Amino acid sequence: MRILFLPALLLIAGCTGQNPLPGGAAPPPAQAMRLAPGDKLKILTFGEESLSGEFAITPAGTIAMPLIGSIPAAGLDTGGLAQAIENKLREGYVVDPRVSVEIAAYRPIYILGEVNKPGEYPFSQGLTVRGAVAKAEGFTYRANEKRVFLKRAGEAGEQEVPLTADLLVMPGDTIRFAERYF
Repeated sequence: MRILFLPALLLIAGCTGQNPLPGGAAPPPAQAMRLAPGDKLKILTFGEESLSGEFAITPAGTIAMPLIGSIPAAGLDTGGLAQAIENKLREGYVVDPRVSVEIAAYRPIYILGEVNKPGEYPFSQGLTVRGAVAKAEGFTYRANEKRVFLKRAGEAGEQEVPLTADLLVMPGDTIRFAERYF
């Protein structure tokens, strides 16, 4: 039994690694992903129905909540935003606030260039660039299928990177496929 268990364990361990970013850095875990304008959040304040609901991060990077007003959200993760809301509620509004923040919908991704249906698409966790091509109904016959231009949300310019099977897409990314020459 041990002889079968060890190879299976090694196989599983070898399949878990992904290299999503061009520099080889590991992706942030889902709960540590930074919030940005366009994200839609589900906020639950336990015991306070009027302070719970769905909220969108405005272009200014804030959310507007009843009673406490605007709260800066851009750049925080969900845990940091929950803590900021709890701190604001403690300032004379709620005795012992307990807040939970979940991402209801991430900001969209943009797929441009030599794909059959370029445009704006919803982000989904674990989406790779190859998966994004599938969402855009595949490459055109002119597409360069070896390289991709990737612009991460918040970065000034795009990077040309090799198109690999494990290149992950992040919320707000712009993916552009260039034309091949031969």
